[in-house]
Amino acid sequence: MATAPTTAEKGGARGSKGPSDGPSRQGARNRRFRVPAPRLLLSALGLAAVAVGVLWALYGSDWFRVERVKTSGTRVLTAAQVEKAAAVPAGAPLASVDTDAIAARTRQLLPRIESIEVVRSWPHGIDLRVTERQPALLIEKGGKFTEVDRSGVRFATVATAPGASPCWSSTPPPPRASAASARTGCSGRRSASGANSRRRSPGTPGPSASPRTTPSRSN
Repeated sequence: MATAPTTAEKGGARGSKGPSDGPSRQGARNRRFRVPAPRLLLSALGLAAVAVGVLWALYGSDWFRVERVKTSGTRVLTAAQVEKAAAVPAGAPLASVDTDAIAARTRQLLPRIESIEVVRSWPHGIDLRVTERQPALLIEKGGKFTEVDRSGVRFATVATAPGASPCWSSTPPPPRASAASARTGCSGRRSASGANSRRRSPGTPGPSASPRTTPSRSN
């Protein structure tokens, strides 16, 4: 007749499972913390070396540095004026040039510039592409003319009226001059007194006209 296992036998049976489970758990831990293969290490080192080389070429070497500045799009301004206001740092690494700061500084110093695009021209150049404001109105005061663009921005004062832009004179017109005379072209405007002096009244003979003589009849 079979007897039930004692407590010692049960404990021995439980203890016998321990040695068989130990190696499998240790293998799982080893797989979880496996050292990367040499090929992966070499790839990572290669990428790091390439990144360091690129950074050195852009910022530390003399291969990509500012050596020339080119200006285009100017009409009234000169290239020298634009480049002086831009103050591009010669010899600086091209990648470190702050193009936004250059554009803002140039517009501030030269109000005639409506917009400017600062572009890196690899490997050694900076291009300044300028768009100048166009006068839509001239305001005359004291013999000088203030240029105003289509947005209402007063951007320059010049001694000579440019082109055939409409003009508003702040100088009071002569008493007989109409209000429209203050809005005529600045370069071709003439005073009302001068215009009146050239007008002739009906029947007034010209300078070369001579009075007519009526021949007398004999009886």
